[in-house]
Amino acid sequence: MKKNKKGVGKKDVELLFEMGSMHNIQRGWRQHLGIDCFNVLEHSYRVIWIALILAKAEGVKDEAKIMKMALLHDLPETRVSDLSYVQKVYAQGDEDLACKEMLKGTVVSDLYKTYCQYENRDSIEAKIVKDADNLDVDLEMKEFEERGSQLPKKWAKFRQMVRDEKLYTQSAKDLWDVLQGCDVADWHMTINKWVKIKTAGL
Repeated sequence: MKKNKKGVGKKDVELLFEMGSMHNIQRGWRQHLGIDCFNVLEHSYRVIWIALILAKAEGVKDEAKIMKMALLHDLPETRVSDLSYVQKVYAQGDEDLACKEMLKGTVVSDLYKTYCQYENRDSIEAKIVKDADNLDVDLEMKEFEERGSQLPKKWAKFRQMVRDEKLYTQSAKDLWDVLQGCDVADWHMTINKWVKIKTAGL
């Protein structure tokens, strides 16, 4: 297949299909939890939003870099899968090689450098995206709790340790603290028709 004038070719289309397959990748921890949770694609989408919120709170201006890192942070899992916190004790996937080969020959091959910067945590943007990656777990814990799961209580010490020792930015720690007192249902309980439209149900 010939490339068009802009240089887009078959490898670019293959990357798009491979990225789409993230929808089919279940998180490794689903085995241990026995509960429905975000797939890798859904997780990645919310990480982008968390990262943007943290970037604003931290006064970080390069939102494009933030979004690129968030888009890339789990992309190699299309080839190495998402290993759970138990599996990682025994197995390792070469995510660096996977990302390098995924992007090679595409018009976005330069994003490999952005991925490496994220993995090395050598910029504030990389630290923010990693904070967002961690915080999405805590958001899911609140959602599990809403569904009656006992898991959040069992994981409480682990997640407190992540908050205290693993989060890089103060904004991430602040978000974690606020999250603990939030009700998952508040956003829709306060804006539904019964609250907003006085004539609803009449």
